[in-house]
Amino acid sequence: MSTDRPVTLAVVIGAHGVTGEVRLKVFAEDLTPYKSFNNGALTLKSTRHGSNGMIARIAEVTDRNAAEAMRGTELTVPRSALPPLAEGEYYHADLLGLPAFSTGGDAIGKVVAIDDFGAGDVIEIERDGGKRFMVPMNADAVPEWDGERLVVAEDFIS
Repeated sequence: MSTDRPVTLAVVIGAHGVTGEVRLKVFAEDLTPYKSFNNGALTLKSTRHGSNGMIARIAEVTDRNAAEAMRGTELTVPRSALPPLAEGEYYHADLLGLPAFSTGGDAIGKVVAIDDFGAGDVIEIERDGGKRFMVPMNADAVPEWDGERLVVAEDFIS
């Protein structure tokens, strides 16, 4: 796992007002520990909750036109800037793209998506031919993973 790989914490979904504030869709629990995004190109000055996501002021965005031009811009930080994890925890960014293997050692594909339908994360794995299948992200289905690979129990492979 690369510690310098950029991880998206939010994306600009539009402008808010006329002074350059932007609306954000946030993928992190809290943005306040981070002030610099996109390799120092963007500086977060302030955030507040809005009716449709978070509202942020970015130092480099000073008017509505600039805020509108930011629509779709991802706010990223290096993976190394994220807080350390406890045993058994993971960041989605660390699992996406991992090669997946069966407990028997056979290559079965790669992790292409992680969803949460309400009962916990579900890993979506794509086989070489493009067919996809899903497995719950729990110890029964995924007995081990690290920065190099994800192992899926044979009973959960379809």
